[in-house]
Amino acid sequence: MQHLRPESLATIAAMLLLFAAATTTTTHAHNITHILAKYPEYSTFNHYLTLTHLAQEINQRTTITVCAVDNAAMSDLLSKHPSIYTVKNILSLHVLLDYFGAKKLHQITNGTALAATMFQATGTAPGSSGFVNITDLRGGKVGFGADSNNNADNDGAPLTAFFVKSVEEIPYNISVLQISKVLPSAVAEAPTPAPSQQNLTSIMSKHGCKVFADTLLTSSEAISTFSDNVEGGLTVFCPIDDAFKAFLPKFKNLTVTGKASLLEYHGIPVYQSLAMLKSNNGILNTLATDGASKYDMTVQNDGEQVTLRTKIDTAKITGTLIDEQPLAIYTVDKVLLPLELFKAAAPVPAPAPAPEPASADAPAAPKKHKKKKAADAPADSDSDSPADSPDDAADQSADDNSGGFRFGGERYINVAIVVALVFGFQMV
Repeated sequence: MQHLRPESLATIAAMLLLFAAATTTTTHAHNITHILAKYPEYSTFNHYLTLTHLAQEINQRTTITVCAVDNAAMSDLLSKHPSIYTVKNILSLHVLLDYFGAKKLHQITNGTALAATMFQATGTAPGSSGFVNITDLRGGKVGFGADSNNNADNDGAPLTAFFVKSVEEIPYNISVLQISKVLPSAVAEAPTPAPSQQNLTSIMSKHGCKVFADTLLTSSEAISTFSDNVEGGLTVFCPIDDAFKAFLPKFKNLTVTGKASLLEYHGIPVYQSLAMLKSNNGILNTLATDGASKYDMTVQNDGEQVTLRTKIDTAKITGTLIDEQPLAIYTVDKVLLPLELFKAAAPVPAPAPAPEPASADAPAAPKKHKKKKAADAPADSDSDSPADSPDDAADQSADDNSGGFRFGGERYINVAIVVALVFGFQMV
């Protein structure tokens, strides 16, 4: 068998290491702020993307098109002195939830396309007012138009801006285009009240959390706590109607204080955007927290999915009702249950390991006399009136204890080194 030279072995090892690094390196999503920072003519647009938190939302998307405007166009917009919340609505109309590179703009089927925008995704854009009409015109021009009158058919929206150039494209991840001016939209430009001036329960009721909102209104202590924290920052995790409706019988068994604590447990006294929740794993204090390790929960990410873990159950964030600093309200698929009000389900004991067969030469172990075990003492509870353990109380026990095998960079590199060494020894 032909022997490999040391130089060949080193080359193979290096290639394996490079392969391991390539397969384990996390591909970071695009960063619109960094992209636009290279072009001073879009500095104002870039600044307001950051100020309105749109930049974070853009960076979370895997397929997106940003229709940027230059500083002169932004000056025209800002001369009207819109609130920061109105600016966010207007700029979100310039973020298309699809990929449109310069080439695709000139290959639109039938010459016209309707593109959904981030403004449409907020749920606050009525009818078709959150869509942008893109039309490939003769002579290489491409026009853009927003429905300023909330027409039933946005195909007739006037083309008020035109494609200027492609700024940067990463197919088919993000495309940054320049258009000639800000897209006018009466709906997007309408004055938007600050989050602190909005009705919390009204927002919840209109977006699938009416049962929780109505229940919150019945607790003067809880609703007062929520309202008092909006100005300084508030994040609410609102159970969807089906989840809270199923929980109502258990909720009614709680004392008045327990009910208030349960409701307050669904809020945290700081503003947390979805991007912040995705990047910050760890313990969160809630509005019900009254001391160290009391009424807290853990936020944990699984890819793009954000989960909230209590010591009783695990809920997933399923949607965003509002995300406007200082207020964020998200829907969750379960009622969050604090250990202070509910007893956790008893863990299933692990089976005892089978005894090893005794050696023929080993002396027999002396027999042990069995003693009758005393009954387990009931678990203590801090609740004024503890409710029965819910049916889904232990649904996260397996998750908490699972050690799911994960491929980390170090493991890949170690495997690569071992493979290279083994390969080298076999060939010598």
